[in-house]
Amino acid sequence: MHDELTAVDIRKMQEEIDYREMELRPKLIEDVQVARSFGDLSENFEYKAAKQAKNKNESRIRYLKRMIASAVVIEAKSEADEAGLFDRVTLFMEDENEEETITLVTTLRQNPAKGLISKESPVGQAVLGHKVGERVFVHVGEQGGYWAKILAIEKGADDDTMEISPY
Repeated sequence: MHDELTAVDIRKMQEEIDYREMELRPKLIEDVQVARSFGDLSENFEYKAAKQAKNKNESRIRYLKRMIASAVVIEAKSEADEAGLFDRVTLFMEDENEEETITLVTTLRQNPAKGLISKESPVGQAVLGHKVGERVFVHVGEQGGYWAKILAIEKGADDDTMEISPY
């Protein structure tokens, strides 16, 4: 499976890899060595915690490298009047009788708590490419879905302000 990511996504991941390999890794290795010197490893909480932090860092590095290796680089482009990547979209959720504003992002930058919704999510797939005034059906699996109306689209751009997800 390939993740569709932007050039900015790739650059941000590479920057994180560089930080983790060049700065964080040596510090974590040193922490493990210091904790090891405290004595009996079977009852050495500091050693276990240091090893866990080191392993978590190595896991994140592997994850980011796999993401870069399998990525398909895309551009964030859409017509001026349709919802595209990095655009803020205001929706009217018909079942809930409420408005909600989301920003369509790549999977790597999604954060639903902040309204950053992946273009690959059910809402993202339903909205992407549609225009103000259109009703879209959001499929949420076998149980059906719900209708939403696009009230507004504010064009956005791919920039450095959105962080990549921690996992």
